[in-house]
Amino acid sequence: MSAPRPSAYLANAVRSGGRSAVEVLEESLAAIDAGDGEVHAFNLVMADEARAQAVAVDRTVANGEDPGPLAGVPVALKDNLCTRGVPTTCSSRILEGWRPPYDATVVTRLQRAGAVVVGKTNMDEFAMGSSTETSAFGPTRNPHHTGRVPGGSSGGSAAAVAAGFVPLALGSDTGGSIRQPAALCGVVGMKPTYGTVSRYGLVAFASSLDQIGPFAATVADAALLFDVIGGHDPADSTSLNRPTPRVLSVLDDGVAGLTVGVLAELLDGADPDVVARVRQAADALAAAGARVEEASVPEVVLGLSAYYLIAPGEASSNLARYDGVRYGLRRDAEDTVAMNTATRSAGFGAEVKRRIMLGTYALSSGYYDAYYGTAQRVRTRIAEDFHEAFASFDFIVAPTSPTTAFELGAKAQDPLAMYLSDFCTVPMSLAGIPAISIPSGLSEGLPVGFQLAGPAFSENRLFDAAYALERAIGFDGSAARRRPGG
Repeated sequence: MSAPRPSAYLANAVRSGGRSAVEVLEESLAAIDAGDGEVHAFNLVMADEARAQAVAVDRTVANGEDPGPLAGVPVALKDNLCTRGVPTTCSSRILEGWRPPYDATVVTRLQRAGAVVVGKTNMDEFAMGSSTETSAFGPTRNPHHTGRVPGGSSGGSAAAVAAGFVPLALGSDTGGSIRQPAALCGVVGMKPTYGTVSRYGLVAFASSLDQIGPFAATVADAALLFDVIGGHDPADSTSLNRPTPRVLSVLDDGVAGLTVGVLAELLDGADPDVVARVRQAADALAAAGARVEEASVPEVVLGLSAYYLIAPGEASSNLARYDGVRYGLRRDAEDTVAMNTATRSAGFGAEVKRRIMLGTYALSSGYYDAYYGTAQRVRTRIAEDFHEAFASFDFIVAPTSPTTAFELGAKAQDPLAMYLSDFCTVPMSLAGIPAISIPSGLSEGLPVGFQLAGPAFSENRLFDAAYALERAIGFDGSAARRRPGG
């Protein structure tokens, strides 16, 4: 299969009048219609709304105006990003019938950049999962092998790009929910520094961890999307009021002279083939001019334990708003307490209930300091360890996932095994630092992801290093697209 056209190429073709946005969109909709029945990347395809957006882009071009850097480029949204008047479900029954009265900031920025939003992608319910199997609407399948999971929680967005349905998609990353599915689906996925992309309009899971980021077939496409969505937003109290690094313009700087550390602790326990691919990618960085050495961040081994106290604790608070009174699902009963109980019992799936109970316990009187408080102290230690490591290394490299995509159902009844899927990605989330996963080859026909992490606000250098590695590996984006059944 030939390499897919980069998003910048599509946007330039639309902007110049060489192609119409309507034509580009119809190709995307046709691909979805042909393949999504098997993959189930989408909860909702917004065909009518997308056609109206595409017509508006073409009208702007006809008027001699510039629609923006993503002119006519189809983009998919994870179904926890609010879109005005369009169902936003978080793949949960509890939000049945809810249509947000506003757009998320990233959605507004996409529209201003000329992008065409084609639909809302499937996800683990309320982003709680690592396989997109906890969705109330059924699992998403990996386009590389439809008997395997796509990863999670943003599995629908990763699969939509991997299957060639759309060139770009947005996901959210709390403990690895962009990077891990990107690795399992063979695409690029990036988690920004906490606070560099607005969370306004993102339905909250764990507010101190959630970040929105791009999926794409190539690093350059991911950089283009990051440049569009990044930047301060006064509507988000956690948005940092500082210049956001512009990344697309620095992709040719290279990695010569940079020092890269291979994170020893995250290699332990990973499949041998995954470790081998990481070593090969590190060798490619060295061949491109970087100095590659072993690195150690000792506290990362505690990351998973800390995360599964902090994130459920914040989730138990955030999800208390779904009470059957203000919006979404309601199950009537004889009094308010019974109605709340019936609504939440019917509306939430098993994994969401499990995490709410775990989080409520961790925050309860008498246990707060022993569990949640201790986890926060561990989080601080992890951030400090990364800070110390970045005094010696420009970047840290590691596997994105300890395994390739596992079979559907293989871990669905074993929460601990599922949680271990996040082992390599959680530490960066706890530290609030940026990280990007890029494909680094195949293991028995399934993609392997390689993760680069840098200090806070190093997105420009991080994308540059990822771009250099992508070229060194010889990856051109064609391996990202796998038609279902192919």
